[in-house]
Amino acid sequence: MEMVRVIAESETPASPVSGEPIPQADAERIASVLKALADPNRLQLISLIQSSDSHEACVAELTEPLGLSQPTVSHHLRILVEAGVVEREKRGVWAYFRIVPETMRTVATLLTPPRRRPRRR
Repeated sequence: MEMVRVIAESETPASPVSGEPIPQADAERIASVLKALADPNRLQLISLIQSSDSHEACVAELTEPLGLSQPTVSHHLRILVEAGVVEREKRGVWAYFRIVPETMRTVATLLTPPRRRPRRR
Protein backbone atom coordinates (compact mmCIF):
# COMPACT_ATOMS: atom_id res chain seq x y z
CA MET A 1 0.00 0.00 0.00
CA GLU A 2 1.49 3.31 -1.06
CA MET A 3 1.43 6.19 1.38
CA VAL A 4 -0.57 9.22 0.35
CA ARG A 5 1.19 12.40 1.40
CA VAL A 6 -1.69 14.77 1.76
CA ILE A 7 0.21 17.74 3.11
CA ALA A 8 3.54 17.15 1.41
CA GLU A 9 1.97 17.38 -2.06
CA SER A 10 2.62 21.11 -2.08
CA GLU A 11 4.84 23.55 -0.34
CA THR A 12 3.94 24.45 3.20
CA PRO A 13 0.65 26.31 2.91
CA ALA A 14 0.17 29.87 4.02
CA SER A 15 -1.05 30.23 7.57
CA PRO A 16 -2.15 32.83 10.06
CA VAL A 17 1.48 32.92 11.23
CA SER A 18 2.61 34.03 7.76
CA GLY A 19 -0.21 36.54 7.60
CA GLU A 20 -1.71 35.05 4.44
CA PRO A 21 -4.93 33.06 4.03
CA ILE A 22 -4.51 29.50 2.81
CA PRO A 23 -5.58 28.59 -0.72
CA GLN A 24 -8.62 26.32 -1.22
CA ALA A 25 -6.53 23.29 -2.30
CA ASP A 26 -4.36 23.53 0.83
CA ALA A 27 -7.46 23.98 3.00
CA GLU A 28 -8.96 20.79 1.54
CA ARG A 29 -5.79 18.78 2.13
CA ILE A 30 -5.43 20.03 5.70
CA ALA A 31 -9.13 19.40 6.37
CA SER A 32 -8.65 15.74 5.41
CA VAL A 33 -5.80 15.51 7.94
CA LEU A 34 -7.92 17.16 10.63
CA LYS A 35 -10.78 14.74 9.89
CA ALA A 36 -8.39 11.83 10.36
CA LEU A 37 -7.18 13.33 13.65
CA ALA A 38 -10.71 14.00 14.92
CA ASP A 39 -11.08 10.62 16.58
CA PRO A 40 -10.01 9.81 20.15
CA ASN A 41 -8.61 6.39 19.18
CA ARG A 42 -6.49 7.91 16.40
CA LEU A 43 -5.19 10.62 18.73
CA GLN A 44 -4.22 7.90 21.20
CA LEU A 45 -2.51 5.95 18.41
CA ILE A 46 -0.44 9.00 17.50
CA SER A 47 0.45 9.51 21.15
CA LEU A 48 1.47 5.87 21.58
CA ILE A 49 3.62 5.93 18.45
CA GLN A 50 5.33 9.21 19.43
CA SER A 51 5.98 8.08 22.98
CA SER A 52 7.56 4.75 22.03
CA ASP A 53 11.33 4.52 22.45
CA SER A 54 11.91 4.20 18.69
CA HIS A 55 9.07 6.60 17.73
CA GLU A 56 7.46 3.79 15.76
CA ALA A 57 5.17 0.88 16.57
CA CYS A 58 3.50 -2.13 15.00
CA VAL A 59 -0.16 -3.02 15.35
CA ALA A 60 0.64 -5.76 17.88
CA GLU A 61 2.12 -3.13 20.22
CA LEU A 62 -0.90 -0.85 19.90
CA THR A 63 -3.89 -3.14 20.45
CA GLU A 64 -3.51 -3.81 24.18
CA PRO A 65 -2.94 -0.21 25.34
CA LEU A 66 -6.04 0.90 23.42
CA GLY A 67 -8.15 -2.10 24.36
CA LEU A 68 -9.15 -2.50 20.71
CA SER A 69 -8.98 -5.48 18.37
CA GLN A 70 -6.23 -5.78 15.78
CA PRO A 71 -8.64 -5.17 12.85
CA THR A 72 -9.95 -1.99 14.52
CA VAL A 73 -6.45 -0.65 15.18
CA SER A 74 -5.45 -1.50 11.59
CA HIS A 75 -8.51 0.38 10.32
CA HIS A 76 -7.57 3.50 12.29
CA LEU A 77 -3.94 3.27 11.16
CA ARG A 78 -5.05 2.94 7.52
CA ILE A 79 -7.02 6.19 7.84
CA LEU A 80 -3.99 7.93 9.36
CA VAL A 81 -1.75 6.61 6.56
CA GLU A 82 -4.17 7.75 3.85
CA ALA A 83 -4.28 11.22 5.42
CA GLY A 84 -0.48 11.41 5.50
CA VAL A 85 -0.31 11.58 9.30
CA VAL A 86 1.66 8.34 9.70
CA GLU A 87 3.73 6.30 7.30
CA ARG A 88 3.88 2.53 7.09
CA GLU A 89 6.98 0.39 6.58
CA LYS A 90 6.62 -3.33 6.01
CA ARG A 91 9.29 -5.51 7.68
CA GLY A 92 8.72 -9.18 7.07
CA VAL A 93 5.21 -9.98 8.28
CA TRP A 94 5.00 -6.86 10.44
CA ALA A 95 4.13 -3.30 9.46
CA TYR A 96 5.62 -0.48 11.50
CA PHE A 97 4.11 2.97 11.72
CA ARG A 98 5.73 6.32 12.46
CA ILE A 99 4.52 9.91 12.45
CA VAL A 100 5.12 12.10 9.37
CA PRO A 101 6.72 15.18 10.95
CA GLU A 102 6.00 17.48 7.98
CA THR A 103 2.27 16.86 8.29
CA MET A 104 2.21 17.51 12.01
CA ARG A 105 4.30 20.70 11.60
CA THR A 106 1.93 22.00 8.94
CA VAL A 107 -1.13 21.40 11.13
CA ALA A 108 0.61 22.94 14.14
CA THR A 109 1.64 25.99 12.13
CA LEU A 110 -1.87 26.48 10.84
CA LEU A 111 -3.33 26.30 14.34
CA THR A 112 -0.73 28.53 15.98
CA PRO A 113 -2.13 32.02 16.53
CA PRO A 114 -0.16 34.85 14.95
CA ARG A 115 2.08 36.84 17.20
CA ARG A 116 0.63 40.16 18.07
CA ARG A 117 2.76 43.09 17.22
CA PRO A 118 3.21 45.57 20.06
CA ARG A 119 1.26 48.77 19.58
CA ARG A 120 3.28 51.84 18.90
CA ARG A 121 2.51 54.81 21.11
